[in-house]
Amino acid sequence: MSFAPVDPFRAIALKVISVLLFVVMASFIKAASAEVPPGETVFFRSFFALPVIIGWLAWQGQLGTGLKTENPLGHLWRGLIGTMAMGMSFAGLAILPLYEVKAIQYAMPLFVVILAAMFLGETIRKVRLTAVGMGMVGVLIILWPRLSAFGSDAPFDPMLAFGTMIVLTGSFCAALAQVFVRRLVETENTAAIVFYFSITATLLSLITLPFGWKVPSGETLLYLLGAGLVGGTGQILLTSSYRYADASIIAPFEYSSMLFAVTIGFVWFDEVPTAMMMLGAAIVIAAGVLIILRERYLKIQRGKARNVVTKYG
Repeated sequence: MSFAPVDPFRAIALKVISVLLFVVMASFIKAASAEVPPGETVFFRSFFALPVIIGWLAWQGQLGTGLKTENPLGHLWRGLIGTMAMGMSFAGLAILPLYEVKAIQYAMPLFVVILAAMFLGETIRKVRLTAVGMGMVGVLIILWPRLSAFGSDAPFDPMLAFGTMIVLTGSFCAALAQVFVRRLVETENTAAIVFYFSITATLLSLITLPFGWKVPSGETLLYLLGAGLVGGTGQILLTSSYRYADASIIAPFEYSSMLFAVTIGFVWFDEVPTAMMMLGAAIVIAAGVLIILRERYLKIQRGKARNVVTKYG
């Protein structure tokens, strides 16, 4: 097996481009959601990502060996939960501003820490517990104007409150899917995880066919096709970025999505973020970065411990 050389600059560039592509994909979904329901957007996002993924696997020479699986049931559960997360995210994009959806989705790493402790037996010590608590405060600041009739100049809107809760629930489902992924990577190739998720999401989205699918107009069809192609390309670049540097170096650049979401939201959808929302997002981002730094520190300490065992054990 050949290993890619360590190249942090390339890794970061691939990560940032993938983040931008995912925000562009979300923008396409938001634009299409004015005409078609969430289940239909999930179908196009998943189905039209497949040609990109299959082409990439063929180019990498992994079309045969890369798709072998020892845990088909694990892929099914991951696909089921991940598709629910995607559907809720897309439903939220039809209701809320782009930047707000992204800000709420930053709660996902916080949920991962909690779920990993519950299901994977990971220990939560003071630093990560503090980060989770701080992050939840940030999430509450983001949610408060939508869920409360008090403390906001805008009148309470039940639809916006519903959109907020469905995106938050989707973030929880995405965190649960990430826990499944952590188990899958112990036996499964990354290519297989990406491919079988797209297959599962495509098939599951068809269940919503009787619930109001519409024939999209030409412009909306382009948005839907673009979401699939751009999303598939973003997934490939994201996967490739982790070949050139450690996850702890790359992960913080996920938060560049807020810059892209605010910019695209302002230019395309005339969305202007509130000061409270940006404050909450900043707190959640700080908590996420703290968790990432803590994970990096723990990984370094575990590496030192292994070296001591190897040398003196």
